[in-house]
Amino acid sequence: MELLAPAGNLEKLKWAAAYGADAVYFGTEFGSLRSFAENFSLDDAAAGLEFLHALGKRGYVTLNIYPFSDEYTRITETARTLDDMGVDAIIVSDMGVLMELKKLGLKAGIHISTQANTISYQAVLAYRDLGAKRVNLARELSLKQIEKIQEKTMGRIETEVFIHGAVCFSYSGRCAISDYLSGHGANRGECKHPCRWKYALVEETRPGQYMPVFEDKRGTYLFNSKDIALFEYVPALKDAGVDSIKIEGRMKSIHYIASVVWFYRQVLDGRRFSFKEGFELLNRISNRGYSYGFMKGAINSDDFDVMRSGSQGESTFVGNTTEDKIGGIRIVEVRNKIYAGEQLEVLTPGGSLSMITLPEPLKTTDGRYVDIANNPQFILLDQAPELKPFTILRRVNKNAYS
Repeated sequence: MELLAPAGNLEKLKWAAAYGADAVYFGTEFGSLRSFAENFSLDDAAAGLEFLHALGKRGYVTLNIYPFSDEYTRITETARTLDDMGVDAIIVSDMGVLMELKKLGLKAGIHISTQANTISYQAVLAYRDLGAKRVNLARELSLKQIEKIQEKTMGRIETEVFIHGAVCFSYSGRCAISDYLSGHGANRGECKHPCRWKYALVEETRPGQYMPVFEDKRGTYLFNSKDIALFEYVPALKDAGVDSIKIEGRMKSIHYIASVVWFYRQVLDGRRFSFKEGFELLNRISNRGYSYGFMKGAINSDDFDVMRSGSQGESTFVGNTTEDKIGGIRIVEVRNKIYAGEQLEVLTPGGSLSMITLPEPLKTTDGRYVDIANNPQFILLDQAPELKPFTILRRVNKNAYS
């Protein structure tokens, strides 16, 4: 089973690969459903694909907007350029785009996006007949429904399932609230997430009097879906024959990508996390609370967070090792404030979690000794065992293990 990770830029692509992703998906400057991600220039796309292929990994590019008629030429030209670069697959939603790409005779596979909302085996097989290599099954399906689809399609077309990350209030982006309230179209990659805004009730004859729908001083977030975290379902999805599990998050941080990819790499490699242990680890990163979503068969009030819309995590990403050394000593890029002598948690690609105590004082790469280092400083860390490049140092909050 493939582990498919997101990347909002070239740096994040490298982190996803380092932490165990088998494939990485990303968007270019046009055609992606994440307009507010940094996205890749075509030069960055070429560099990213070259980097992944050198490691034996795959790169997929999203061209999954629903384009207007006059945008098809740009879509097909972009697809042809990506195909010449050796992209492994192009992810699409729109039927017209699918048919236009089929005419091009691309070497790259065509994958059907979650935006297409595929919920039946009949639709999966129809996409196969139209030339698709893979279909992302809608996040609105239960495990039982996925198993039934797999019974009809396995061996005939690849399937993938979102396993972790933010979910949409609507059917995976098929929503017009953002269009109406902000003028930014969800199906154009511009969603402003009004489902996560704070709402109150106003009675027609009492303008300006805002009555909270839920009695809480912070207001209410009526449509704010929790993130999904489906690690307990991975064995069943694998047994059903799902080809790929996919992580959401092209707009997320390096810390998010490294932590989540590391976690699901461990799961795929056979480690079984208990409910408590799994969520303790996933709570290290910012989240909106976690849910099993539709995978368990139904949505209830536990799947929505009426108390908050912001993200919070139980750790602070304070630094990471680089690929460089000075005098044989590993360099750490400081991302947040670091204190001499403090104890930090260490997350290493392919390794287990551990703790490290920083030296007193800290030595910077310009030869100074300090008690506190902060971004954009670099420090030297002469610690055993040797830390690999891409290792994360983070400060774990006191309630992380509660």
